[in-house]
Amino acid sequence: MTETVVDVSRYTYRVSWSPEDEEFLGTCIEFPSLSWLAPEQVDALNGIREVVSEVVGDLQETGETVPYPLSLRTYSGKFNLRVGERLHRKLAMQAADEHLSLNQYVVRRLSDAP
Repeated sequence: MTETVVDVSRYTYRVSWSPEDEEFLGTCIEFPSLSWLAPEQVDALNGIREVVSEVVGDLQETGETVPYPLSLRTYSGKFNLRVGERLHRKLAMQAADEHLSLNQYVVRRLSDAP
């Protein structure tokens, strides 16, 4: 059986300031339980990447599933969303007011969201 090499640079990393810790916090979306604190942004990024690399190695060593990077996943462009009857009506009315289909209206609203 051949082992798949995982390129940990393809994972989704984020570095933000942690006021509570007064340091930068490095995180990885695919591994939400992992983090790394450091006084410098670059050190927080390097730290979390190293931790992810070690965890991926451990998972592979024990035969456990390694999360696939979000950046490499394929998406259909479709998802179902349940909203209440009132919100559905409100959105449909707003879409009609702008001469858009409900789908076009919701996509536009989602695209404009911060």
